[in-house]
Amino acid sequence: MEKPKSNLDFRGMALYYRFRDLFLPRMNILKEVGIEPGFCVLDYGCGPGSYIIPLAELVGASGKIYALDIHPLAVQRVQGIASKKQLTNVKTICSNCKTGLPDSSIDVVLLYDTYHNLGDPDGVLAELHRVLKPNGILSFSDHHMKETEIVSKLTSGGLFRLSRKGKKTHSFVKEK
Repeated sequence: MEKPKSNLDFRGMALYYRFRDLFLPRMNILKEVGIEPGFCVLDYGCGPGSYIIPLAELVGASGKIYALDIHPLAVQRVQGIASKKQLTNVKTICSNCKTGLPDSSIDVVLLYDTYHNLGDPDGVLAELHRVLKPNGILSFSDHHMKETEIVSKLTSGGLFRLSRKGKKTHSFVKEK
């Protein structure tokens, strides 16, 4: 990601997302992905944590959620959600690219409405490829991009191939 939003911009975005999530529940999007109990999920560019509670429902107590963002307020917000809801399987990462996670440790990566802001998109895709398990899923959505651009940018490096297009997301599978 490039540089973090200002604190004021972040707070405005978080407020907007709160209202958005009332009318467009995040669970409806996550159901397209195929997340199962026990999965390890990385929410890359987690923002204010809109996906954390529905992810926790899907992965269950045996799963794990990593929430990564460049903005310290995003990390603090997710930590607050996890604490308030007693979600002991949520871990936060403050970073602009590297996750610090082991190779082949993640079942699903969510990359939602973040790609267009990345300073080093190829570096981020390489990092996501590294942490995904064989046949791991990169669930992608970015309303700032057209479908042809999404598919082209995510498949051109040979790291991912399109496996499914849902109503709101594209699912890419990790290539060898």
